[in-house]
Amino acid sequence: MPSASTIALFALASLALAVVPGPAVTYIVTQSVDKGRRAGITSAFGVSSGGLVHVTAATAGLSALIASSATAFTVVKLCGAAYLIAVGIKRIVTRDDTVAETQPMPLQRVWAQGFVVNIFNPKTALFFVAFLPQFVDRNHTIWTQVAFLGCLFVTIALTSDLAYAVLAAKLASRLRRSERAARIRRYFAGSIFVVLGASAAAAHRG
Repeated sequence: MPSASTIALFALASLALAVVPGPAVTYIVTQSVDKGRRAGITSAFGVSSGGLVHVTAATAGLSALIASSATAFTVVKLCGAAYLIAVGIKRIVTRDDTVAETQPMPLQRVWAQGFVVNIFNPKTALFFVAFLPQFVDRNHTIWTQVAFLGCLFVTIALTSDLAYAVLAAKLASRLRRSERAARIRRYFAGSIFVVLGASAAAAHRG
């Protein structure tokens, strides 16, 4: 187990990283604006669940494999990019806004999207490889420290993501009754997914 001072320093560093908007925050905010607070919160839990998979992978050494293998990195990033772009295009071409409002996407699917978005984000794997080792005491059991710090980071990131989801939903609630706003949200949400997918496809190691 890391020392109390190491944990405190890691928590502060994690909080500073978590509150800076990135692809995950952008995705969560988009879901909150497009589908409401419950969808945003569910998306945050989906993203954090994907983060736990990355923690497990880092603990097992799989993240290091992705970081060192150009082929593995490319496969992961292209799978993630294709998924995001497909979701974005589907959102844009779904024109029946009334049906979308009266029959919202099941929360299980919203959670699954957040989960997949983070699972296929190679930058998350690289983050754990580059960030966590700085706080690991190599004189003690490494895998337990990596697992603990990884779970701590996911918890901190989840807290920040939930705050973003609630705030975004609150600010967007007034726009949700307008049919014109519904169309704007549809194109905005779809475009965000496509942009995130393109960004993931263009990601480089390093």
